[in-house]
Amino acid sequence: MVRHPPGTNTPLPMDFNYLRTFLEVAERRSFSRAAEKLQMTQPAISAQIRSLETELGERLFDRGGGKVTLTAAGKVFEPFAQDCLGKLQHIRLAITDLQLSPRGTLTVSANESTALHVLPSFFSRFRKLFPRVSLGIVRAERTQSIESVLRREADFGVVSLPVKDPRLRIEVIHKDELQLVVSPRNPLATNASVSLEEITQQPLLLPKQGRRRDTLDKIFAEHSLPVRSVMELDSTELLKKLIIAELGVGFLPRINVADEVRTGLLVALPITGVSLPRDLALISLKDRKLTRAGQAFHQVVTGAPWPSPSPKPS
Repeated sequence: MVRHPPGTNTPLPMDFNYLRTFLEVAERRSFSRAAEKLQMTQPAISAQIRSLETELGERLFDRGGGKVTLTAAGKVFEPFAQDCLGKLQHIRLAITDLQLSPRGTLTVSANESTALHVLPSFFSRFRKLFPRVSLGIVRAERTQSIESVLRREADFGVVSLPVKDPRLRIEVIHKDELQLVVSPRNPLATNASVSLEEITQQPLLLPKQGRRRDTLDKIFAEHSLPVRSVMELDSTELLKKLIIAELGVGFLPRINVADEVRTGLLVALPITGVSLPRDLALISLKDRKLTRAGQAFHQVVTGAPWPSPSPKPS
């Protein structure tokens, strides 16, 4: 009869080592040979088998006549013990594989422009190296991307600089610049460069809000120049289409219009005496412990391993 600890009806947990001992005795039909194989004493082997028998409420071995044989209960128990140990080995192999080969899900937050023109090359490179990791893009404006990382809703964000928050790790991953973009039929298209004064004579298509709009407003204000905005848009792709349709001119990152410039659909012009850098950074929480998948993504994108945590002061 099974004996339980006083005051409880729950049986004692079965130890995997006891199952291994049981299988060795069953295979070798000998307590002494099982003890030799497992490098244990024979009394220890006997104690483990007794513990199993007490827990199951049945004898597992007959020890009469100088022989050790399985009882009927032992024969029923044997395949279950083998299955349990097999599953344990499978679990260990799966965990080892997880450690060696990153898998899981990663979320990256970025705006429309970055998601369409910058992230695909990084994602493609990462997927070739780590096909078991599922990557997701959350399209959000710069401020929302930063907040998503701070709230741990996204593993990483890719946003334009500058970013100043001591909670964030900030690493430049892409250098670009804003250029004036015009239709090839626009009078400015044949210029080698264009001045801010010339731009003010053109119908301007501007982003409705965000870091790029703040930068442009500041530049024109610093030069005391008016801005003739004919339309404000919240989509860089729509802005680009409207420029192609000759509804105005606008400022776009060089990478956003590389294909259209190459095929002659658009002309990108540098601005005389004005630099409009648009550097992008990968941001992540400093105190967040990254998974192996996160560490691998960080290394692919930045080219540097995820730094080890600094030792806490004693």
